[in-house]
Amino acid sequence: MKKSIKKEILSWTKTIIFAVVVAFICRKFIFAPITVQGVSMMPTFEENNKLIVSKLTRIDRSDMVVFHSPISNEDFIKRVIGLPGDHVEMKNDQLLINGELYKEPYLQENKKNISLTETLTEDFQVDVPKNYLFVMGDNRRHSNDSRKFGFIHKDSIIGEVKLRFFPIQKIGFPK
Repeated sequence: MKKSIKKEILSWTKTIIFAVVVAFICRKFIFAPITVQGVSMMPTFEENNKLIVSKLTRIDRSDMVVFHSPISNEDFIKRVIGLPGDHVEMKNDQLLINGELYKEPYLQENKKNISLTETLTEDFQVDVPKNYLFVMGDNRRHSNDSRKFGFIHKDSIIGEVKLRFFPIQKIGFPK
């Protein structure tokens, strides 16, 4: 009987250690849970939304990414607007990338809350350097983003937002 108990304990111990190692590897290299702090991505994401971020995807324009802030010890979530080599211009609330109009359907909700004579985003133009990204929050009037702190280096990216899992009524793949 005693050998049987020891064998069972050893079996469970191996299984638990294996599960912890697999979870650590997945968390470190494949995906991570993130909690949204702040209002810069409203209404796309709200305070305390819980997200899954993929660390393996290729980042493209309009992807929502989590990255280490260049100005504080925080992680920020923003939308990628400009890729390396892009000329990004905002003119009369219209986004132009490399001279072409780029639609931003994710801003429609916020545009409803301003008068016809106001703009959601002030005019600017930037050229995105190699190995950097230009990012902005969807809540343009209340976002601390590349317009304020400059470009973010690709190495500061933690990952791309793939899934919202809380609140339960909003579970899904964000756009």
